[in-house]
Amino acid sequence: MKVPFFVPDLGEPEIEEVVTTLRSGWLTTGRRVRRLEEMFAAAVGAPFAVAVNSGTAALHLAVEALGLQPGEAVLVPTMTFAATAEVVRYFHGMPLLVDCDPVTTNINLEDAERKILDLKAGKLPSVFSKTVSVAGIIPVHVGGLMLNIDSVRDLSSRFNLWIVEDAAHAFPSAWRRASDQAWQFCGNKTAAVSCFSFYANKTMTTGEGGMAVTDDGNLAERMRLMSLHGLSQDSWMRYSDNGSWDYKIVAPGFKYNLTDIAAALGIHQLPKAEEMRQKRERLAQLYTKSLEDVEEIELPPSDADRIHSWHLFPIKLRLDRLTIDRDAFIRELKQAEVGCSVHWRPLHLHPYYENTFGWKPEDFPVATAVWKRLVSLPIFSAMKEAEAEYVVATIRNLCARYRR
Repeated sequence: MKVPFFVPDLGEPEIEEVVTTLRSGWLTTGRRVRRLEEMFAAAVGAPFAVAVNSGTAALHLAVEALGLQPGEAVLVPTMTFAATAEVVRYFHGMPLLVDCDPVTTNINLEDAERKILDLKAGKLPSVFSKTVSVAGIIPVHVGGLMLNIDSVRDLSSRFNLWIVEDAAHAFPSAWRRASDQAWQFCGNKTAAVSCFSFYANKTMTTGEGGMAVTDDGNLAERMRLMSLHGLSQDSWMRYSDNGSWDYKIVAPGFKYNLTDIAAALGIHQLPKAEEMRQKRERLAQLYTKSLEDVEEIELPPSDADRIHSWHLFPIKLRLDRLTIDRDAFIRELKQAEVGCSVHWRPLHLHPYYENTFGWKPEDFPVATAVWKRLVSLPIFSAMKEAEAEYVVATIRNLCARYRR
């Protein structure tokens, strides 16, 4: 059996909507994008949503709207994808990398505070001058397991930081507040701006796309303005019956608008997002129940105080109990035609961040050690139970063959 790492869960409604859009003659940003924005804002409980062409674009616009200045630092987890840190560099800011939690691999907030204090004490690599100020934090909910938002807010309050959520994995995700046991969904006042991704392999997709949500009308207005060249009116307003041909450039903006073709997928993906999440959750439960007695691996955590999106199912190999390393384990999985991946090589182990900022592996002991053990197993809502059972059988077989 061949099991891919991911297959998008697209149905006839998505296909028909795309065809209808193509036949309409209006392909770029228009009514369908506005409809998706309204639907998504309602889904997460945010007053404002700005659709863009990627999650990276959402992060970029958020950081710009919050006014990051050259030379300012932003706390960024080292255990993340390139986009989280690179948007800071777009403004000549300083990504202040932070180690991860050994269980969740989410950002370690204790290490985040330690990094701030080390910066002030002059204990960081020389590129970080004592005079560098820390402006914000960009936490990532790895795999869709949300951080404790109150803890993030506490850190931001004590050090006067803005919060931009990299919520690329976290739709739909929620956490239960300890204060009143109420559920709060990611994007519902969980940050100044929450940034979602609709890339092809995400929990809902528009092929390429993203969304920035906020409860601050000024931030939303700035992000919308900057998403299309800093023009005073977008192309939909200019070319619609009620629009005007004229426009004014009020800022040097970007080209980040989402198309109606992409939104056509999203307006049918969104209503079934929770159903797709529940399918992934059932697969996660199957994996957990079937692999919990395999001593050569650690399974990802679940939490009764979280609604987990299960974008990823990352296991950790116990290498001291195996005769092969992670890379050899992956080769064996691929030989068995099981799709898999690694999330991620930490940023501090990439040449750019090593050479530019002087980070060393020992600066992030947890991430340096844990990433060598990570393997993300296939999990997607269109996945069949038989495929998951084949993955389980393959994992059990490999662990038995290479057990110390």
